[in-house]
Amino acid sequence: MAVLRRGAEAELHDGKWLGRDIILKRRIPKGYRHPALDLKIRAQRTKNEARLMLEARSKGIPVPIIYDIDLSKAEITMERIHGPRIKDLFNTLPEPDAKALAIEIGRLAAILHSNDIVHGDLTTSNMLMRDDGKICLIDFSLGEKTDEIEKKGVDLHLLFEAFHSAHYVREHLLEDVIDSYKKHYKDAQVILQRVKEIEKRGRYT
Repeated sequence: MAVLRRGAEAELHDGKWLGRDIILKRRIPKGYRHPALDLKIRAQRTKNEARLMLEARSKGIPVPIIYDIDLSKAEITMERIHGPRIKDLFNTLPEPDAKALAIEIGRLAAILHSNDIVHGDLTTSNMLMRDDGKICLIDFSLGEKTDEIEKKGVDLHLLFEAFHSAHYVREHLLEDVIDSYKKHYKDAQVILQRVKEIEKRGRYT
């Protein structure tokens, strides 16, 4: 299988699995760790990512279908989503379409957080546009199951930073993200207040 992308922690390969287009995500061994410990860490992180994806999917969040998990190789075989990243698409869309996407992004973030799922890298780089027009969330490798306000705040802060940088021409639509988040998550105000505190910390460090 061809290597699509190689990062510090994992490689992504594309290929076929039982006739389906797939992505195989393999966590890379670290030579500085004892082999047994290394495999244990990689297997645990693989298991955690798969568990979060499955739970997110059960709550109505579009994520790639997982076809197979091999903990002995720290691999996840999953559906390949054919579609552009929202990061590459958002700024060029007609305003009504971009607004609809912003509302949907807020709703998806709210569903995650209301179920105590923190994505860990909640940016438009980790959102793909599916053929049916729905947003699909990818790469839960930094995610975790937690009810911590701080971690949910950091999740949102990363998303907001993406709007301030990659989507500054559509930065006004961040208000639609926030309104949608508040509409779909009863504890949204507490998290949004924490985002403000995180932003203040960033300015004074």
